[in-house]
Amino acid sequence: MKIMINLKAYIKHGLMVCALFFAMSSLAQDKKWTLQECVNYALEHNITVKQSENALLINEQDIIAAKGNFLPSVSASASQGLSLGTSLVAQGIFANRTSHSTSLGLSVSQSVFNGFRNINTYKQSQLNLEVNQLELARIKDDISLNVVNAYLNVLFNKENLETAQAQNDFSEKQLQQVKDLVDAGVQPRVNIFDAEATLSRDSQQVTIAENNFNLALLSLSQLLQVPFNGFNVQIIDVDTPSEAMLYNNVTPILNYALENRNEIKIAKKNIENAQVSTEISKSGYLPNVSFSYGLGTNAFYSNLIDNEQAFLEQLNDNKGHSFNLSIGIPIFSRFQNKTAVAKSKIREANSKLSLDQAKLDLESNIQRAYTDAQAALKAYIAAKRSLESQELAFENSKERYDIGSMTSFDLEQARVQLINSQSSLINAKYDFVFKTKVLDFYMGKSLTN
Repeated sequence: MKIMINLKAYIKHGLMVCALFFAMSSLAQDKKWTLQECVNYALEHNITVKQSENALLINEQDIIAAKGNFLPSVSASASQGLSLGTSLVAQGIFANRTSHSTSLGLSVSQSVFNGFRNINTYKQSQLNLEVNQLELARIKDDISLNVVNAYLNVLFNKENLETAQAQNDFSEKQLQQVKDLVDAGVQPRVNIFDAEATLSRDSQQVTIAENNFNLALLSLSQLLQVPFNGFNVQIIDVDTPSEAMLYNNVTPILNYALENRNEIKIAKKNIENAQVSTEISKSGYLPNVSFSYGLGTNAFYSNLIDNEQAFLEQLNDNKGHSFNLSIGIPIFSRFQNKTAVAKSKIREANSKLSLDQAKLDLESNIQRAYTDAQAALKAYIAAKRSLESQELAFENSKERYDIGSMTSFDLEQARVQLINSQSSLINAKYDFVFKTKVLDFYMGKSLTN
């Protein structure tokens, strides 16, 4: 009886666990990712971001090592020797000798002057950290822009899918209307075949739109590095494009970007880094001064000596101190120092050219983005007007078709033009929105608002 009660309790517990698991799975599948969640997740889990963060950890260790160069090095030594064999103890007298020797030492070495190499190495390690911090920020900016683009692509394909479904629903109603008119003897039966062919094409377009939507979701999930199964996003209303979304002048964007963009800051830091490398190379021309101190002692035992001192007494009596100050003056280094400085100056000149190139690239990208945004706005306005005209034309065609003054072929031509206008408007809308986001990106504004 007790076993049955425990079995029932176990089964009940197992059912509760299973129910909780399926409930959590259902919630996970029903989750819809917001744009902010997508960006945050990508920045937190992206492999390139993690590698850049690890590079920062390496830079921090380099700084610690550079600080350590200012400190003295301390080392200790100990040795123990054993000697066995025959040795000469007096004129013509040999004896078996066993001896033990112990040596202990402590040394301290400090660089007094090495041509400012330690100071410049420390500066360079700090600059490397700052450069990699800026590089990490640049990578995060690029990832954020890519995620926003992928998210907008999902919304774009979702809206295309809704348009295709709406056209398919219209074709179904049109087919039913044609059947009713044929049954009433108003239209020929051949119109039913035309309406069915139109419905088949619209159903195919729905399938294509569904596939494009799923591919857009797949691309976003792969960018986030999350499983595609059950992945979905929150559909948000994209603001209707207007001239208010476009910047009136490209100059403020250029001025802000040239002062604040990370790629420009990185190029400037690289110039500083190259200048410090040149100073490090010049240290080869300067003398090196170092100071060292040593403390040493030893003890010796042999089986041929009976009155040897105790071990600790020998160590105390035999201890000695040594002080050493050394100066190394470079005279001829087989052109190694000369070529090292020359190459450092060439790298310094290249880093300045890299800054000029970065400014040119940034200005070119911004000018192109601004021009593209202006063109996208004009394309959207034209697409909007075209759609309004096609909607009026289609309504007129439908009325003429209903009274029998237009063939189904002509009606289908008008409907195809309407569908093309709707697709063009959706495409122009999202193209303009993304290109204004690119301008916001260069202005340092949030991409998720």
